[in-house]
Amino acid sequence: MNTDTGAVRLTRFAHGGGCACKIPPGELEATLSGLVGDAPPGAAGELLVGLSDGDDAAVVALENGTALVVTTDFFTPVVDDAYDWGRIAAANALSDVYAMGGRPVVAVNLLGWPRDVLPYDLAREVLRGGLDVCRAAGCHLAGGHSIDDPEPKYGLAVTGTVDVEAMMRIDAASARTPLSLSKPLGIGVLNTRHKATAEVFAQAIDAMTTLNGDAARAAVAAGIRAATDVTGFGLLGHALKMARASGVTLVIDAAAVPYLDGARRAAADGFVSGGTRRNLDWAGPHIDVSAIGETEALLLADAQTSGGLLLAGEIPGAPVIGEITPRGEHLVVIR
Repeated sequence: MNTDTGAVRLTRFAHGGGCACKIPPGELEATLSGLVGDAPPGAAGELLVGLSDGDDAAVVALENGTALVVTTDFFTPVVDDAYDWGRIAAANALSDVYAMGGRPVVAVNLLGWPRDVLPYDLAREVLRGGLDVCRAAGCHLAGGHSIDDPEPKYGLAVTGTVDVEAMMRIDAASARTPLSLSKPLGIGVLNTRHKATAEVFAQAIDAMTTLNGDAARAAVAAGIRAATDVTGFGLLGHALKMARASGVTLVIDAAAVPYLDGARRAAADGFVSGGTRRNLDWAGPHIDVSAIGETEALLLADAQTSGGLLLAGEIPGAPVIGEITPRGEHLVVIR
């Protein structure tokens, strides 16, 4: 076992990184096809949001207009610093609750650890990062589950609550509505560069550890009812899922999309993950990217980790990146 925690590059132990290691969307949808069943006998509460449209979390109605929001998310190291990886993974898992307009209440840890290879001091730092982010979110973190795993993995299972009348979902986008994005893109290409070169990009870490809670609360207060968070399927992939579920077309102004410093350079230098290329291949038949070049299209498909909220509406501080129109020939159009 390596006991020098300062010399360990955690990303070297991961075949992918962060949400870029998601199963490709087309393969996932084919696998899940037909697995939506009827409510089980004696079920407690009504399932309001399930598997049908690819929402960010499951929602079950309780009493008095309140519902439970349940989600889980975990991934391999996206940065080399153990504490930062823990913070990023926790913020990413909590984001699914925020994307539904909910409030995270309690979470439990999910940890896979190569116990004969990496020291437990590093695992402790990962868990400490997750704990600090949950504290900042006002979410209890208690216990969890761990396994001996040849590849390190970390995340959370999160339970929250949401007001049913204020819930945001992926299938509620309406035409003639502006489209906003609460965080800049470029996390994926910067993380890919970090994994290849060990360069540290503070701007990417800051973006990934920023909670989406403020954006979610602002969206609910503004009456927004359609949202999704932008993670492993990239802006194009998540926009496509929203457009398909809502029966509309999302028109994105490429010049209005914000990017982290260094993101364009990283993409131009070829630091593009396989997950990003798969995103673009999957979305290709349903989108129109003829107005932009390949590098720009890859940036829009860039697999994000703990990205922002894509909102059908406007909130302070989130740039408007396009508009929602009636369903057209393509589900997503880049202009």
